Amino acid sequence: ESARLYQTMGTIMLESIVTGTLQSLRRDLRQGLRLLGAGLALILASSAAQAVPSYARQTGSECAACHVGAYGPQLTPYGMKFKMGGYTDSDGKGGKIPLSAMVVANFTRTAKDAAEADTLDHFKSNNNAALQEASLFVAGRLTDNIGTFIQTTYSGIERKTSLDQVDIRYARGLQLGGKEATVGLSLNTNPTVTDPLNTLGQWRFPYTASDFNVGYGPSPLVESVGGSVMGTNAYMLYDNSFYGEFGLYDTLSRSTINKVNADDIGNFKGLGKYWRLAYMKDIKRDNFSLGLFGFNADLQPDRLAGPTNRYNDLGVDASYQFLGNRVHVFTANASYVKEWQTLDYTFGNAEADKRKQTLDQYRLALSYHYNQTWGVTGSLFSSTGDKDATLNGSSLNGKPNTSGYILQADWTPWGKENSWGAPWANVRLGAQYTGYNKYMGGSTYLDGDGNPRHAKDNNTTMLFLWSSF
Repeated sequence: ESARLYQTMGTIMLESIVTGTLQSLRRDLRQGLRLLGAGLALILASSAAQAVPSYARQTGSECAACHVGAYGPQLTPYGMKFKMGGYTDSDGKGGKIPLSAMVVANFTRTAKDAAEADTLDHFKSNNNAALQEASLFVAGRLTDNIGTFIQTTYSGIERKTSLDQVDIRYARGLQLGGKEATVGLSLNTNPTVTDPLNTLGQWRFPYTASDFNVGYGPSPLVESVGGSVMGTNAYMLYDNSFYGEFGLYDTLSRSTINKVNADDIGNFKGLGKYWRLAYMKDIKRDNFSLGLFGFNADLQPDRLAGPTNRYNDLGVDASYQFLGNRVHVFTANASYVKEWQTLDYTFGNAEADKRKQTLDQYRLALSYHYNQTWGVTGSLFSSTGDKDATLNGSSLNGKPNTSGYILQADWTPWGKENSWGAPWANVRLGAQYTGYNKYMGGSTYLDGDGNPRHAKDNNTTMLFLWSSF
């Protein structure tokens, strides 16, 4: 029923914004869906955010053309336009199979061993080496106007395979008021997976992180529903500068959640609504963007009739890139999100002391890359919320406040035009350190065993190998 709803909604919105005939669109969709079905069948048969080499093969461009530091997922203006164009640009040569794979392996050490209750199944309380994930992608052009980014992932931590990300697009160019425009429609499983910039939840730094890390504090709902929802988004890029997007989302059914191994967040009452506005300016040597975004939904965690938790998210973001002649590349990405929560369900079940809550999240990341090979990145993260001793049970002061910093150094030997194996292979080796100033309220909190633990005890060193081919 949800699939039929999205198809109907998508057709109505597409007819209103895209020139061309409905007959042509349906022909493209039928062809694209046949190819998509074949690709998904292959993925699922072989399965017991990212630089995807299939895009490089399709376009004939090096990975460094689309990605800062010759590796994903941080996009350059060229990469942003490729994404908004529906992943369909090509070198005009056929025969490209839109399949890629990715492997991430890491070693993680924390400053102090994890509590017994916080130790992950099948692993030690510290000093763990793991296959973090292995992914297969259907990523590329299916028809002149339809392209995909579909990722299915095996987690070596949870030891299960899930449908990780889905973004199926229809896009085309046209003229509006004498200006160039790109309009499109996306069927996807995550509100921020569609975003072309490097500032929102799915695509911002850190681009890889250890599952043995305790995380970066509470997140707004817009960043917490990926894989558990399905949405249809209409978007437009006008005059290569003005970007707008609007999407409607519904939660997947329990049976679908079980089939794709997603997290069951509950059920939306009505539809979740996502919107995005941004101004982007590409001056060739450098570029910048300023944006606004929002999301709101009523969520029933137990999927039953009755009270809901209502979330209203509003955010601002900004980015800057200095690309120059691609020898010295600097980037800056920042975002702030405020969430207003009305927790009728949680309060009614005595799981919170207050019905009304707020959450504030800040993110800042600065990076430098030399010759598209050597990179360093520094990042600050902070999440703050209202005092609620019941809701934030492990906090000694009742607040969820978490803050710290991330430092990363990485080496990407391939990904350039004359690299070995281009464009079939790429790899990134790196070291990442996460330091905590506060965790769950302050410098001290209660761990899973109920014992006091310092925030700095969670300081994490991770060595990683990230390969795509």
